[in-house]
Amino acid sequence: MNDPVVRPANVSDADRIARVHVQAWQETYAHLLPASFLAALDVDARAERWRTIITDPQTDVLLATIDDVVVGWASAGPGREPGAPRDRELEGIYVLASTYGSGAGQALLDGAVGDAPAYLWMADDNPRAEAFYRRNGFHRDGAAKREHLGPHPLDAVRLVR
Repeated sequence: MNDPVVRPANVSDADRIARVHVQAWQETYAHLLPASFLAALDVDARAERWRTIITDPQTDVLLATIDDVVVGWASAGPGREPGAPRDRELEGIYVLASTYGSGAGQALLDGAVGDAPAYLWMADDNPRAEAFYRRNGFHRDGAAKREHLGPHPLDAVRLVR
């Protein structure tokens, strides 16, 4: 397996990012969300949303490829909430489970927020992600909220550095 390559996404990447988004959610959240919900995720609908996100001038969207295959993505921008603890939010970052340990996640994080102060929200029960963020200087700051992925509640915690 070659090293990952990270580059800014463009609108023509939306379908590939959406496929990774859906598969990564299915892999990452299998222990937190019903299998029927995860199986019903719609790649085409997600691709439409990605076209909008990619064209938003305030949001940076990066994708990671290995051997020209999209294996991950990250998005970051100004904090989306009032009173954000940092000026930059890592809005999302996912890589396919088959590429864990390849460096794709690290390359995406480095490209999206570098080593600057930033914050993110993550599912509370996500030990692999939390270990990755801790290695990169993030820690829980005590903020928590209940998100809804479709009709399903998910407890989220905020990490900052």
